[in-house]
Amino acid sequence: MSNKILEVQDLTIDIPTPSGTLHAVQSVSIHVDRGETLCIVGESGCGKSLTSLAIMDLLPRKAVRKATRLELAGESVFDIGERRMSDIRGDRMSMIFQEPMTSLNPAYTIGDQLTEALRRHKKVSRREARDRAVFLLEKVGITAAASRLGQYPHQLSGGLRQRVMIAMALMCGPDLIIADEPTTALDVTIQAQILHLLAELQREFNMGLILITHDLGVVARIADRVAVMYAGQIVETGTAKQIFKNPAHPYTRGLLACIPIPGQTARGAHLGAIPGIVPSLVGRMPGCHFASRCSEVRDNCTTAPIPQFEGAEPGRSVRCLLADEATGREPAREGAA
Repeated sequence: MSNKILEVQDLTIDIPTPSGTLHAVQSVSIHVDRGETLCIVGESGCGKSLTSLAIMDLLPRKAVRKATRLELAGESVFDIGERRMSDIRGDRMSMIFQEPMTSLNPAYTIGDQLTEALRRHKKVSRREARDRAVFLLEKVGITAAASRLGQYPHQLSGGLRQRVMIAMALMCGPDLIIADEPTTALDVTIQAQILHLLAELQREFNMGLILITHDLGVVARIADRVAVMYAGQIVETGTAKQIFKNPAHPYTRGLLACIPIPGQTARGAHLGAIPGIVPSLVGRMPGCHFASRCSEVRDNCTTAPIPQFEGAEPGRSVRCLLADEATGREPAREGAA
């Protein structure tokens, strides 16, 4: 029996615009195992959040989603109809959004919003739903949980609201949770607490977790595997140790070079930077999306699409011709990420 909770193969998202079609996500293939944390990392606008919304089938109406495979625990969840998808969404897979104040309904109490999610998907009484809500609020570290049920979102701090969102995502005991930059709006101390909490809950409930972030410090602390995104494509995958110890793609190396290292980066020294700007994704690009910013670019980098090449280590892949020359490997089978 497969241990894969989620399998996505060749996911593509196109969005029509007045200036042409925006190819926001291009042939993205990922998978998540039970009890595993996959971090999708990349700069703003690279397609991380759209990928998560596509998995949850929450894309804007104009967006066109295509995929060879989109399966949750072996069951296809691609184009299965809104009614069936609404039964799965919030029950078997849940999402924690970036800003809880815009995700929680300001007109309803915390208790109403927590219990509604459970009663929508499970046959439980109001009392059972309330007891579950209190249990999970305590589990996520909220004191006086029972009294919080009668409060409204505006009466809670940002950190407490995000904990409520995590409790809400756990109400139905999902197989998969997608967390889209859940700590961005929080201060550093609360960020660390929320990340530690997510890691603990994932181990306790044995869920699959996709964490979307642009913060490599977060990735280092929580990830089992990493998928690096750039301009709508996955450019490198591997374990957290492989990515940080031996980054293979020039973009990944550029990201890591931008991080100051305590004890090694001198005070006042210039930090690393990646020159150039992200290319427009309107229309087709014939070659490597990173070519215009890469110091190692060659003529054949811009003439044809670059496939994902398998690395020498299992689970490792790189979308770079230099990596192909170094490993002598054939292009990775799509969906192997």
